[in-house]
Amino acid sequence: MSLPHWPALTGHVTLAVLVVLAGARLAQLLARRARQPAVVAEIALGMIAGPLLLRLGGAGTADVLVPADVHTWLDHVGHAGLALFLVGVGHELRSPSPAVRGRSIVTTTAGALLVPLACGGLLALWVLADDEPALRGDAPAPALFLLLAVGLSVTAVPVLARILVARGVLDSVVGRLAMASAVVIDAVAWILLAVAVALASDGSKDVPLLILVMSVAAAAFVALRMALGGGPASRLAAARPRATVAGLAVLAAGAGAALRHWELPDILGALLIGVAVPADGPDGAWSRAVRTVSGSGRTLVPVFFVTTGLTVFTREFDGLPWAAMAMAVLLAVFGKLSGTYAGARLGGESHWDGLRLGVLLNTRGLTELVVLQAGLSAGIVTADLFLALVVMTLVTTAMTGPVYALVEARAARGSGPAVPRKKEMAPP
Repeated sequence: MSLPHWPALTGHVTLAVLVVLAGARLAQLLARRARQPAVVAEIALGMIAGPLLLRLGGAGTADVLVPADVHTWLDHVGHAGLALFLVGVGHELRSPSPAVRGRSIVTTTAGALLVPLACGGLLALWVLADDEPALRGDAPAPALFLLLAVGLSVTAVPVLARILVARGVLDSVVGRLAMASAVVIDAVAWILLAVAVALASDGSKDVPLLILVMSVAAAAFVALRMALGGGPASRLAAARPRATVAGLAVLAAGAGAALRHWELPDILGALLIGVAVPADGPDGAWSRAVRTVSGSGRTLVPVFFVTTGLTVFTREFDGLPWAAMAMAVLLAVFGKLSGTYAGARLGGESHWDGLRLGVLLNTRGLTELVVLQAGLSAGIVTADLFLALVVMTLVTTAMTGPVYALVEARAARGSGPAVPRKKEMAPP
């Protein structure tokens, strides 16, 4: 008589998680030696996992070591960890910290979104004009335009958050402004991605439903924020810290799962939960609960990277589209750096802070790979164009740390402060 399925599945998933976390630990040590943020090494681990399995054991190895049911549960674990981690990120956006001018948020976000969207349109025009079947494919032109526009405008919120935490600037003006802009940009990008997929599948009738779901989520956030801000909820958080931690974890994972069910980004649900939690100071009951939840999630984030990498990179590619790679990298970097810098300067930020923001918002990471995988699955991008955009993702993500350090070094020798300002406090 065979063993019951669930115990065997649980053991397999647990072993896989432990292997991923051990690999992530090794990758983090290597990143530290290379003076890169740990998250870059975790992304690299996710990206090489699939090709490594293919190289070592052939196409069937991944199916044996990580069968479909195990992969599904690993995906759930990874997304749950990401949601828990982002509760802390969302809470930082509400916590007392350096004041950020509303004008700066508007202009920086507009520049970091609109200019890259235009650059994505230029890349789409180049692909259409070249009319190379390996790049063009047969997707509707509007869907291709939207997908490439989204691809060049995305800023990876999870990766950006981890970089800001690693550098200790999440609560600075630049860190807060970067996160606020990135959240808005990705919210718009995911909606546009849903429209692009709908256009490719002739499912444009689903777009109003997705907008309705987002509206309901926003209303639920307002209600939750009002409920948690009351005296009874705060007293309960102080009296029952373990129950508070468990409740926040369930809320974050549930909000993320609900949005994923409607094919919306689960990161938005977790961020909204974090923003809804009251800011009661570093030693407050709510803040302690958020730190516990976020710390637990941070441990599991590498599982998200690996499962996404296994999904994206377990396929073969023929040839290297060098011209498309170069165009994608140049337009992506130019769009983010120039647009963000111009927007920040219009908002009243300094030259050096404008450069810092441009470098930070150029981070794309595996959020970009998820977008690209959606486009590939929908038939919007071909395998060759997908590969070119993956290379763009790698370059823009890997360059963030070294270029940011270069900007800091130049700022230290120039007229700007070496570290983003932290002394101005927002009014209560």
